[in-house]
Amino acid sequence: MSARLNSAQPYALGAFRIVVGLLFTVHGAASLFGVLGGSAGTGGTIPAGTWPGWYAAVIQLVAGALVLLGLGTRGAALIASGSMAYAYFDVHQRAALWPIQNGGELSVLFCWAFLLLVFTGSGAFGLDRLVGRRTAADGEPAAEQAPLTV
Repeated sequence: MSARLNSAQPYALGAFRIVVGLLFTVHGAASLFGVLGGSAGTGGTIPAGTWPGWYAAVIQLVAGALVLLGLGTRGAALIASGSMAYAYFDVHQRAALWPIQNGGELSVLFCWAFLLLVFTGSGAFGLDRLVGRRTAADGEPAAEQAPLTV
């Protein structure tokens, strides 16, 4: 059974990346453009240039879209993970220590999900693989995209 599950690992990772990227992108779009309930569910937007909310929303939109597409996944995921760590420690942890008490569960989950993608890469279905194949075909070394196995 482990061999069968291991063979599906790149596809499960690709699906995970797509879902996490989509959710992050939508979160940023809601804050920037007021769609899907808008900022904090009020239907509004975050005023342009306000710190840190507007910048966080831009990171969410751009990094989320890159992760969703699987393009520059590791770099985009690193930036996204860092922004969510900042959100947790600067915004949420002021209210209480535990995420369940301070409303920071989403920040913590996004932070760790993106950190996982930093180390695993895009998995299947990502544009990173197409760029890697083209680079290898041009004679330049391509980044290793094989899934980790134990």
